[in-house]
Amino acid sequence: MSGNKVLESKALIRFPDCDPFNHLNNSRYLDYFINAREDHIWQNYQFNIYQYAKEHGKSWVVGQNQIVYLRPAMLMETVVIQSTILELRERDLIVEMTMWNKDKTQLKSLLWSTFVHFNFATQKSDVHDQKLIDFFKPFENPLPQKVSFEERVSQLKNKV
Repeated sequence: MSGNKVLESKALIRFPDCDPFNHLNNSRYLDYFINAREDHIWQNYQFNIYQYAKEHGKSWVVGQNQIVYLRPAMLMETVVIQSTILELRERDLIVEMTMWNKDKTQLKSLLWSTFVHFNFATQKSDVHDQKLIDFFKPFENPLPQKVSFEERVSQLKNKV
């Protein structure tokens, strides 16, 4: 199991996901991000969210997304997608995901997703049990100081 807090993978932008200008369609960014995050936690932490849901009757649902599109991801371009847990809370967690060009010199998009821990039986949010907190806490990667989404965008844009 990887001890990395910032997880990373590559993806190839495919034709059915693009608009008539050969840009990745805005709605498809979310799919690329979510698919990458699922892969990240499976490949790096050996945590299968679908198996967890089957065994515990709970999983995570997206409660909120904040996304900014800075540069287009183009048809047949290889992009790098990174994800990290910014904050693990009692009933949810905030994950930051970034999409970069293949050299990580150009930020294409930034996403903050709030994933709510959800109980299928009660159809309500549910607390993370201690076992989950103990598992995910070592991977929490808070920012040095609390910033707004817009401030975080500026930080990352100024970084490259």
